[in-house]
Amino acid sequence: MLRQVPILARIKPAKLKLLAFASDRMTYRQGQDLCRQGDVGDAVYVILSGTADIIVSSPAGEIKVADVGENAIVGEIAVLCDVSRTATVRATSALEVLRIKKEHFLELVNDFPQVAVEIMRVLAARLSHATAELTAARALNPPSTAQ
Repeated sequence: MLRQVPILARIKPAKLKLLAFASDRMTYRQGQDLCRQGDVGDAVYVILSGTADIIVSSPAGEIKVADVGENAIVGEIAVLCDVSRTATVRATSALEVLRIKKEHFLELVNDFPQVAVEIMRVLAARLSHATAELTAARALNPPSTAQ
């Protein structure tokens, strides 16, 4: 299953097997949170099946900023940047994930630089999408300028 995940596709099968044994396979019900914004970033999640929303808390309430599905990886920002969770990940269907502990994930990135490159591609694509959405929102409602 892990070979289907784009960021893990180039890793040798023996290393993937070790990673699978060192990780926890978990299931979540629809509406259940994998992790919450502000929590300690102690693991990365690979979605094996199902879908989830990425939700950010704001003064106006919760805002859905993305949705993810099979083979997506979530939680990597908190692990890589050593910060608290930047968003809540909530199951929108029955969800099966592989929970990779922080130390195992960092070891994987260290041992396989191509994993780091793939993660950078994923993060760059997310940033590009967020920039496009912010640009569109600002075009509809430009920020006021002080005079």
